[in-house]
Amino acid sequence: MRFAPIPCAVGLLCCVLVLCSVPLGTSFPVQDEGKPGITFLEEVGRLRVGFNWRNLTCPVCKVLFTILDVALLSDVNEERVARAVGEACIRLHLAEERVCRQITELFRDDFIRALQQSLLWPSEACALLVGRSCGRFDIYAPWNVTLPRIPKPPVTPPSPPKPGAPQSRVLFLTDIHWDQEYAVGSSADCKDPLCCRNESGSPSWNQRAAGFWGSYSKCDLPLRTVENMLENAARTGPWDWVYWTGDIPAHNIWSQTRKQQLSELTVITRLIQRHLGNLKVYPAIGNHESTPVNSFPPPFVHGNRSSRWLYDTMAEEWAPWLPEQALKTLRHGGFYTVEVQPGLRVVSLNMNFCARENYWLMVNSTDPANQLQWLIHILQASEEKGERASEEKGERVHIIGHIPPGLCLSSWSWNYYHIINRYEGTITGQFFGHTHMDEFQMFYDEATMTRAVGVAFIAPSITTYVNLNPGYRVYLVDGNYKGSSRFVLDHETYILNLTEANRQPEGGFSSLLPTTSQHAIFHPDPNPKWILLYRASDAYGVSSLFPSDWDGLIRTFLQDDRVFQQFWYLRHKGHVSEPCIDACKTTVVCFLRSGRYDELEQCDLLEFGGDMVSAVRKTLC
Repeated sequence: MRFAPIPCAVGLLCCVLVLCSVPLGTSFPVQDEGKPGITFLEEVGRLRVGFNWRNLTCPVCKVLFTILDVALLSDVNEERVARAVGEACIRLHLAEERVCRQITELFRDDFIRALQQSLLWPSEACALLVGRSCGRFDIYAPWNVTLPRIPKPPVTPPSPPKPGAPQSRVLFLTDIHWDQEYAVGSSADCKDPLCCRNESGSPSWNQRAAGFWGSYSKCDLPLRTVENMLENAARTGPWDWVYWTGDIPAHNIWSQTRKQQLSELTVITRLIQRHLGNLKVYPAIGNHESTPVNSFPPPFVHGNRSSRWLYDTMAEEWAPWLPEQALKTLRHGGFYTVEVQPGLRVVSLNMNFCARENYWLMVNSTDPANQLQWLIHILQASEEKGERASEEKGERVHIIGHIPPGLCLSSWSWNYYHIINRYEGTITGQFFGHTHMDEFQMFYDEATMTRAVGVAFIAPSITTYVNLNPGYRVYLVDGNYKGSSRFVLDHETYILNLTEANRQPEGGFSSLLPTTSQHAIFHPDPNPKWILLYRASDAYGVSSLFPSDWDGLIRTFLQDDRVFQQFWYLRHKGHVSEPCIDACKTTVVCFLRSGRYDELEQCDLLEFGGDMVSAVRKTLC
């Protein structure tokens, strides 16, 4: 490993604003470097969170960070560099002054240490920030996992269960994003990356005010909405178990502390326990659980910079749900496996080890914590259980995680895709969150890329961020009986319509509400109704939800725009301002087909009569 003076200002600015790097790096087979890529600036322009990176040009980048490299040869200059980064953030109008200074201070120590152990040179840094025309960025080298030299068993396509067969009802929660500072009547249209808070100020005459239950803006949720959701979910039961895929804290990533993160983890965990009783809950770790956000050092990082402060508290709080062996791997790397029922196992992955926003992966991105190799071991054991028991089905596996694999670093995504292909007969469900949207991503056989072998369900967020209704998901899974496929048979999405919840025809409740502005006069419903937005089988006219059915639905989207526009409406949890046509539709269809990152970056729709497009990697950091 080579050590070099690092352009920490580039990296610190990138990480400071929690934005997403350019999708480079390869894995087997080698990708075509001649195809167009997506620059960092192009991606940032789509995030709509109030930052402006387009003031930074290639010549300015190279001059600025070459100078800073020299400065960072001495540790005593780190303070000066951090101060300079904050000033650059302000002068380039990347964010408000307060946000620039706070986030620079929060990120600087850990991020500089990670960069000083990485392989990043100045030209690579400018390629990351500005694009390939400004240099070359290939810090994430290709790598391969090792699969057992055991032939893949013959795969039988799934078929619907017999009428009357048992079904399991699984509650799925993701992306809560509770904001302790949420303030009714505050500005929902502030300049900060997160609004509807005490510090957002009062709305002007042409601005919206934060609603009682939430707001259609770049706002997260008050605790009362989270608790109201859990109360409703408890009434909508009974449930067989719960999947919960993380992101507890709000998006005020510039001002978070470890104490605050742990407090919110504890509060939400115990709230779930109180409302859902003795139900087994299987959690996964989101990218917002840590502070700085996205900072998840692999286990080779020890001491105060490690993630032990977070994993140990998770193990303590989640002990009522998980056995000791699961808690052991949770403490080690934030992942685990548990037998849910005889014949069904869940694997909870720490998807932060695949995220390009996790700057610790610049030190070494090769299968962090050996998580994928561990996953192969679990899947192989599950496959062999059926052979030892001489049963037709054996043990099936559900995989849960936060970030969808199609949005991961290229090599990690390639390897995961390869694993899904090898164990398609064992893996019968993949469940993720993170995008806040209601969508999915497809996996196809690697030989032809035409036969659907898997689908990653991406569930809608509980939070409103950005411009959404709060929502949660219910999965109906082939139930607990001998020979069950354990596939998802159907799913439902429930929402809280904020327009109705925040506006009650009759008064009487508004007198109880604090207001910070003469514009903030509310009549919210004290008992808002969470409603069924849709059931997948009814909405799309399908009898099953197997991978082949989702592949067929994508083809229907291309042939029948009415069906696609319905999906677009449901994707936004019933709150969308305009239809998705032309390039928008092409990009969305590309995303749905792309369970592997290189397929998302360079999406070939020729088989549908389209053209090659470069699709955007869309993620809410």
